[in-house]
Amino acid sequence: MTRVANKNLVLAAMVFAVAMTFIDQTIVVIAIPDLQKDLSLSTTGAEWIVNGYLLSLSALFAFGGKLGDVFGRRQMVVVGVIGFALASACCGFTPTGALAEPWIITFRVIQGATAALMFPAAVGIVVASFPLRERGKAMAIFFGISGGLTAIGPIAGGYLTQWTWRAIFWINIPVAIIALILIHISKPDSETRPTKLDYRGAVLVTGAMTLTVLGLQQSSLWGWSAVSTWACIVAGVILMGAFVAWELRTPDPLLRLQIFRDRGFAVDNVVLALMSVVFVPYFFFASVYAQVSLGQTPSNAGLYLLYFFLGFVVMAQIGGRMLDARGARPSVVIGSAMAAVGFYLLAGKLTDLSLSAQWVYVAIAGGGVGLILGPASTDAVNRAPSTGYSEVTGITQTARNFGASLGLAVLGAILITQNRTNVSSALINGGVPSSVAHRVAASFGSGAPGTRAASGQPASLVHDVQVAFAHSTQTVFHIMAGVMAATFVVSILWLPRGRVELTEAAAEERAPEVAT
Repeated sequence: MTRVANKNLVLAAMVFAVAMTFIDQTIVVIAIPDLQKDLSLSTTGAEWIVNGYLLSLSALFAFGGKLGDVFGRRQMVVVGVIGFALASACCGFTPTGALAEPWIITFRVIQGATAALMFPAAVGIVVASFPLRERGKAMAIFFGISGGLTAIGPIAGGYLTQWTWRAIFWINIPVAIIALILIHISKPDSETRPTKLDYRGAVLVTGAMTLTVLGLQQSSLWGWSAVSTWACIVAGVILMGAFVAWELRTPDPLLRLQIFRDRGFAVDNVVLALMSVVFVPYFFFASVYAQVSLGQTPSNAGLYLLYFFLGFVVMAQIGGRMLDARGARPSVVIGSAMAAVGFYLLAGKLTDLSLSAQWVYVAIAGGGVGLILGPASTDAVNRAPSTGYSEVTGITQTARNFGASLGLAVLGAILITQNRTNVSSALINGGVPSSVAHRVAASFGSGAPGTRAASGQPASLVHDVQVAFAHSTQTVFHIMAGVMAATFVVSILWLPRGRVELTEAAAEERAPEVAT
């Protein structure tokens, strides 16, 4: 087997490995209404099926990245793939009754934890397998094909839920088997670099992110004036400060924070965090909007999300080539501007209740994100020595997934708050008692059952609710446009120009360029 063929086979193996994590970010969102109805989940419980997965990802990415460098990237990918598949199977076997909610949330958290082991190591393997000037293209394929496979999520999720929502978890098992077969054939990097593990740092950063997101997530239930809300947020910030202080003085840190002295690396992480406030939360809010305001079935709601991925996949390939030719700045600057415009124009069309009037703007927003994700991630890793590829990926993915968790928590709280005004008013004006109207409006904020909940109601009332929910979602999408505009400002002001060049410090990259 030629070196080129082998590195491409390694790339294919890693794509299939991480495909499960990408698929789960969308396929589960589509099925949330069915899950909530069948398992009698609370509103908060339904949201934590999504947020618990994202939180464990962001909380454990740093530790997972370090484990990949210490115990071997291939070994961590294999452990992650097997663990993710087993957790998926357990999610599919969720019992009904009182045990349902804690059961499925627990195994969703385990899914996130095993993905945190797998993803940094997989990225590290891809980066180590390609020369510096081919990484943009390789990572564009990595994220592009993964995104393409993710497009199966909205479509498959819609159709599988017509059979049983449990199948959305079982679909990960054949993907895992393919990944394991390809890993066995391609035999990617498995070099180990033993070092002392920073368990104290892992506990501090995990606690910090868990408490911060918990406070933000529960703010819609506890209220912003509640002591518990601010106690969680403040405690999380204090723990994060303690983590930074510990990492700067311990000889074997979980994360070598000195790398943030590289301005490009620091800005790449800010860009990834800001982009992720929008990226994953979009799937949740767009799915609920499609089912509530557009009255779509889960499968047709999947088609709504597919337009986003069409733009994402196409522009990801262009972004990768731009990175190899000119560095990350042009792609990130153009992508953030494109996403800001796309989300802004999309928000303006939400109250039309017409997919045909929106799909172009959905694709534009997706294309903008596609121009950002791969180039910013790859540029950050390119700035690290080869000995720390997985660790640095752990840093970038911690920033990205923590941003997603924060985005889902904050935007979810905003949506629920808007619904208390918009949807409640529409229901009350239609003759629904105030207490019932507020309860229904809150349920539409997370895992909503869509207009099916209004079956038997007058058509005019259903339409009023659809428009009211569209107005609530419009507020969220306008904020998304603002976040992407902020990403544009950050990137155009501070992201360095030009490509990352091979310096003496990075010269060691040449040794593992191609897996043999």
